[in-house]
Amino acid sequence: MTDKKTYHLPFIILIAMLVACFFMNISLGSVSIPFKAIFNSLIGSTTEQETWQHIIQNYRLPKALTAIIVGSGLGISGLIMQTLFRNPLAGPFVLGISSGASLGVAMVILGSSVFGGIFAALFLSKWGIVLAASVGSFLVLLAVLMVSIKVRDTMAILIIGLMFASITAAIVSVLSYFGSAEQLQQYVFWGFGSLGNLSWTDLTILFLIYSIGLMLAIFSIKTLNTLLLGENYAKSLGLNIKRSRLTIIIATSLLAGTITAFTGPIAFIGLAIPHLTRQVFNTSNHKILLPAVFLFGAIVMLICDSIAQLPYSDLTLPINAITALIGAPVIIWLLVSKRKMVF
Repeated sequence: MTDKKTYHLPFIILIAMLVACFFMNISLGSVSIPFKAIFNSLIGSTTEQETWQHIIQNYRLPKALTAIIVGSGLGISGLIMQTLFRNPLAGPFVLGISSGASLGVAMVILGSSVFGGIFAALFLSKWGIVLAASVGSFLVLLAVLMVSIKVRDTMAILIIGLMFASITAAIVSVLSYFGSAEQLQQYVFWGFGSLGNLSWTDLTILFLIYSIGLMLAIFSIKTLNTLLLGENYAKSLGLNIKRSRLTIIIATSLLAGTITAFTGPIAFIGLAIPHLTRQVFNTSNHKILLPAVFLFGAIVMLICDSIAQLPYSDLTLPINAITALIGAPVIIWLLVSKRKMVF
């Protein structure tokens, strides 16, 4: 593994970029706010206008922090999934977690046509949708975990995860067929993803669960580096493959599943960010890659959100459209140019 000291300068540059993008994200929007007013608001001083203070504290600061959590969480999820499956096209949702969340939301939004209005009245709210997405993700995770205990082959788990995704997609299609135009529109809007709907209470809950997933990923760094040598060699070094695999899957589920429940399915970040990071740092050492992916993911997500909110306009583009426009060309470029994937 390359000496960590050689990466001090890139990390300093990334941290500086993260701070700049954080302030830029809060500054831009339908109302432009000067950096000085943002800084004063963050340190508790009064700003020149009370309106700015209200916008920063109640709307833009929670959204910027959400972008950091989403970008870093999905990026790290993608990194550890790509390492676990030794597959450069594996992402945080490869186990069907996103599909499970989508099924849960579809049951709530579209289910009233099948299960009756009382079902929708009980759950068709902000927290009802979050709960439905969480339950859907958890059920798919539970099924994958049960399979992972019995199946020895890691690639078989990948295929089974994709099959679970296909099953949930089929059920969503049936529910969509019976749904009304209004229900379909609401479900589609949820699928666009959104970073701006979280209150401070929502953000606190998201951060707590995200922190648990992040700590599990950090504790798995040595395991991830060992898995790069191959499962057979890792076993010869005394690594418990089943337990390690279980820890990595739970970490991914906590990160990706919770983020999806609160913000909707955000595409391409988890798939593209690890590859971008590997090209910049040119290493397979997860002691370097994991913090670098954290910073890269947060920066890219802040930039995507800044673009999506269309500065000086009252309109806001779907965040999924922006992440796809950035992420998809990166993946195409990596495949067409046949650049070496550092594993």
